[in-house]
Parts: sequence; C-alpha cells; structure tokens
Amino acid sequence: MLRAISREPEVVFVFMAEVEKARGSDANLDQIIDDLHGELNNPDNMEVRMRMITEMMALALQGALLTQNVPAAVAEAFCASRLAPRYRGTFGTLPQGCDLDSIIDRAMAG
Repeated sequence: MLRAISREPEVVFVFMAEVEKARGSDANLDQIIDDLHGELNNPDNMEVRMRMITEMMALALQGALLTQNVPAAVAEAFCASRLAPRYRGTFGTLPQGCDLDSIIDRAMAG
C-alpha cells in the first residue's frame, strides 16, 4: 500500500473524497474519517503504521458505502460494531439497541 501511495499519491485524495461523501451520516464514521486524515497527514513512521492505516481505510470505505446504500439499521450496526472506538478491531460485537430485526430481515432477503 505504501508503495502504491508513493507512486500515485493522488489516489489518497480520490479515496478521501469518496469517503467524505458519507460525512454526517454516522458519528463513528465521521470519527474514523477524521482519524484517517490525521494518520495520512502524519509522515512519521508511515512504514510502521501502514497496516493499521490500510485497515482504517477499508473500514472507512465500508462504512461510507453502507451508510449510502443499505437500510439504515444495517449501516448503523456496522458503524457501531466496527467503527466505534470501543469496538474498533473486534468482530461481531453489536452494541445494545441495534435494530436486529432489520439486520436479520436483510440477511434473509437474499
């Protein structure tokens, strides 16, 4: 990833423009976008941090696409369980209050 960004630095601007389209749709998504801006603008130890940055980029893009394209309950569950600082890095932990019926209905529709 670091080599790709070094060769074509404009991809970072294109990527960030894409995730910025979803800004305002979820507070946890907004926070990871802000964190990602900070990480990408900090050149210190970039080589050491690139795996974490790549994971943040993947999560931010997933959150952005979900908030724009799926039922709100599904996007909310993803953002709450994958982007919230408390849960970042863990899989399958849904916070209390998620609309599980909508998530299950969405899964069963396929």
